[in-house]
Amino acid sequence: MDAADEIVPVLACQDVRKTFGSSVVLDGLTLDVGEHEVVALIGASGSGKSTLLRCVNLLAEIDDGTVRLDGEDITDPKADADLVRRKIGLVFQSYNLFPHMTVLDNITLAPIKVHGRPGAEAKAQAMEWLQRVGLADKAGSYPDRLSGGQQQRVAIVRALVNSPRLLLLDEVTSALDPELVGEVLTMIRDLKSDGMTMVLATHEMGFARQVADRVAFLDAGRVLEQGPPAQVLGDPVEARTRQFLARIIEAGRL
Repeated sequence: MDAADEIVPVLACQDVRKTFGSSVVLDGLTLDVGEHEVVALIGASGSGKSTLLRCVNLLAEIDDGTVRLDGEDITDPKADADLVRRKIGLVFQSYNLFPHMTVLDNITLAPIKVHGRPGAEAKAQAMEWLQRVGLADKAGSYPDRLSGGQQQRVAIVRALVNSPRLLLLDEVTSALDPELVGEVLTMIRDLKSDGMTMVLATHEMGFARQVADRVAFLDAGRVLEQGPPAQVLGDPVEARTRQFLARIIEAGRL
């Protein structure tokens, strides 16, 4: 394969470093994500998972290294952050829905107000997504009338209406009651079937095993180990990975 045929990853993080004061959160982290690939980030709290997602979405500024989206350096100071964020959806563990706005208005706010899309077009697309995830009847409801699982699905739809190139999911099931986790995970599995490129930080090891093409174990701000879920979760190479998973198993979460 010559240079012209080289496959460019959707996301390429190279030697990314991020500090908060004297605390090093990302320490030369390198990670690529290919087209239609789902990569699950696992690791202890403080290992850098959420910070990495925020850096990719330009909500946090890196101190060194590069982040590229389809080969373009989006961490270049000249890059248009608003334009980049149209291509990258980010969903947090807290739903961040506006309580005074209906579900439909929450979803269409950015497409209409920020991206300048016609209201009818934005609402039609929003309704298509709501229909698909079984929430069309909630379009006129306010967030406090929805369960946690329904609110999180709305938050994911809000990220999807901009047709993102890459979807980032940050512990999207952590705030949910156990019986509501399944409906959100089903939605993410469906997105994987559609070919959506995703990076998700998760403590749900069983889910990572089911949905991820690759699992990356973060430790002290670096990718210490990565590979197919069966290998990383079932037969890890690194002692630190084995130690982390032993604690997860002991807690009954794998």
